[in-house]
Amino acid sequence: MKTRQTFEDIRNRKKERLTLRVRMVIWVQVELLACVGLAFLIDNVAHTLNPNWNIPLLLELVIVSVVVGGVMTAIISRAFFNPVKNLRQAMDKVANGDFTIQLDTDKSSSGEIKELYAGFNLMTNELKATEILQTDFISNVSHEFKTPINAIEGYSTLLQGCENLDDDQKEYVEKILFNTGRLSSLVSNILLLSKIENQSIQAKREVFSLDEQIRETIVALETAWAPKNIELDVELDSVKYNGNEIMMRHIWSNLISNAIKFTPENSTVSIQLRNQKDKFIFSVTDQGEGLSDEAQKHLFDKFYQADTSHKSEGNGLGLALVKQILDIDGGDITAENVNGGGCRFTVTLYDE
Repeated sequence: MKTRQTFEDIRNRKKERLTLRVRMVIWVQVELLACVGLAFLIDNVAHTLNPNWNIPLLLELVIVSVVVGGVMTAIISRAFFNPVKNLRQAMDKVANGDFTIQLDTDKSSSGEIKELYAGFNLMTNELKATEILQTDFISNVSHEFKTPINAIEGYSTLLQGCENLDDDQKEYVEKILFNTGRLSSLVSNILLLSKIENQSIQAKREVFSLDEQIRETIVALETAWAPKNIELDVELDSVKYNGNEIMMRHIWSNLISNAIKFTPENSTVSIQLRNQKDKFIFSVTDQGEGLSDEAQKHLFDKFYQADTSHKSEGNGLGLALVKQILDIDGGDITAENVNGGGCRFTVTLYDE
């Protein structure tokens, strides 16, 4: 591989170059000699111009060392530590999931820095290849799951209509239907997330009524909030938005269903949409237990579920989907705990 060959070439060439330690020693010696030489030069010039010059040479040496040494040290340290700063910034991007970052090995004359950069580039290339392999594998396997899952769900539905089933058999059929529904939802979310991450979904944009779409989502989720006797406090400004209508529907469905899921019975879920000049702000607030500090760090990670007591009701992909859709659309999402208990998710969309 080209990257691996480059890495090996740099490692082999490194023996022909001065090491960072030797360079540092040389620079320190040059700086020391420059300070001493400049102090003697100033002293000689001063005595030539003014025979009464009586400032001690030692004091001159200290002053010159502070001034000149400070300037030279700043320049030298910048040359030595800027590559480390660049590496740290690149590592932060890798930590956030960006495996496309590459460092330029030609910008440094140091063999060690080049070797370090080449090793980093090799690591990111390997991580990127692993991620692509993993994504393709998950996507392909999930696609193959769809047909047998649909078959099981279809036959189970037929069994549910049989009149000669006893109570136990009916319960088994209901459990099969429930779990195949969960599995089907998981596979659909994985496939959708994979398509969004690989940007294989066309970003078809059209103008539609955002507030009307949210109302339709609330009505569609009636089977979730009505049995819990949850009161919905809905305030929606009239908003016309230019975006992907199908993808945006996933956002409202996931956020509102999550709020309903974590809100206790006989409580309130607040849903607001505000039109603020060049941006639209949507928020949904529940009255649940709120989010822990750990949960807020991993909230948008794939398959992460903050509250395991609701594990059977989801698969941990909803918020990851929301985040990916908003990243593509250019929107933002935040989550925060509210006073008195509960959590608020806020989505910001920008009017282009």
